[in-house]
Amino acid sequence: MPSVCFYFQVHQPFRLKHYPFFNIGKDHKYFDDEKNATIMRKVARKCYLPTNRAMLRLIDRFEGKFRISYAVTGVAIEQMRDYSPEVLDSFVALAKTGCVEFVGETYYHSLSGVYDEPEFRDQVSKHGKLMKKYFNQSPTVFRNTELIYNDRVGEIVASLGYKGMIAEGADDILGWRSPNFVYESSTPGFKLLLKNYRLSDDIAFRFSNRAWPEFPLTAPKFANWVHRISGNGETLNLFMDYETFGEHQWESTGIFEFLDHLPAEIMKHSDWDFRTPSEVLERHQPVAPISFGRTVSWADVDRDLTAWQGNHMQKSALAQIYEIGKEVRSRNNPAALDLWRKLQTSDHFYYMCTKWMADGDVHAYFSPYGSPYEAFINFMNVLTDFRQSVLNLRARKEATA
Repeated sequence: MPSVCFYFQVHQPFRLKHYPFFNIGKDHKYFDDEKNATIMRKVARKCYLPTNRAMLRLIDRFEGKFRISYAVTGVAIEQMRDYSPEVLDSFVALAKTGCVEFVGETYYHSLSGVYDEPEFRDQVSKHGKLMKKYFNQSPTVFRNTELIYNDRVGEIVASLGYKGMIAEGADDILGWRSPNFVYESSTPGFKLLLKNYRLSDDIAFRFSNRAWPEFPLTAPKFANWVHRISGNGETLNLFMDYETFGEHQWESTGIFEFLDHLPAEIMKHSDWDFRTPSEVLERHQPVAPISFGRTVSWADVDRDLTAWQGNHMQKSALAQIYEIGKEVRSRNNPAALDLWRKLQTSDHFYYMCTKWMADGDVHAYFSPYGSPYEAFINFMNVLTDFRQSVLNLRARKEATA
């Protein structure tokens, strides 16, 4: 029996405030609390609360046959707790249905998986404890930040006790193969669920595009596309940002009506059901091994790391934030460690991207800055203060010179 596997990313970064050069050495508060509160409450109103209510209705209507999964970052949960606790309560209510799986993630939505293995392991552990605290679940399936994956990342995650991982179904990796099956990673026994990006993006990106030949996208039309997979697939992995519902695709586009009708349309075909990632992995054995010879993500047309490290500004910022990792961890200072980790959040480097055309438009949409250069300067000013004032690195270097 083939299944639809819905997975949603829920993430909000701690955005930096405007931090000019002259603040260095004087101001050690880096985040824009007012902006972060405003954005969280706006997204809660437009997306999180109405979509969670819709998901609860669907779970109730179909008596547990509708099943979904989330990866909720630690920094998103902190902001829910501080600025919109009713959102956190609504995710707890979803967890209590027994029809929702919370998968593993890096607590700070960082790039530590490709830059700092000890840090990556610590963030994964910290996130797992948070899932247990709020949702009473210990994740067994993992998704890395922005679906970043390569064979080494899979090896590390497998060593942490996870049984499988969610990754991007990139064409050059799959070749002639379909993303609609379970695969075995280069680490024996460790399974992979690969995103069907075409059908996922039909909902996440093309739903309201009037220039799209398939506009308007209705639940019966989409279900028909899903049913065509029958006989040539075991799982349709629809992975997307949760903000697709109500935030990226506004309520006026009909996205909530689409969601409300979709499960019934899919289950009209008696062979189809809905399963969470761990349930898919339990049901199906891998059809073949697959190796990721390059690092893949779900970002941009290239589906690589260029969204975060595609120019000299990004590479410099990333190098400098991670080069102080051992120093920060050695201090045994929880407040400084948390600050450093919030500065690792991938969004800071995403804002520095200088791509053009459609990818550039997406980056500009999410960025609170006027330009990538402005994002870089602001971040580096904050990092300079953190190094000099919080860690006192300059004073220590001068003392030992």
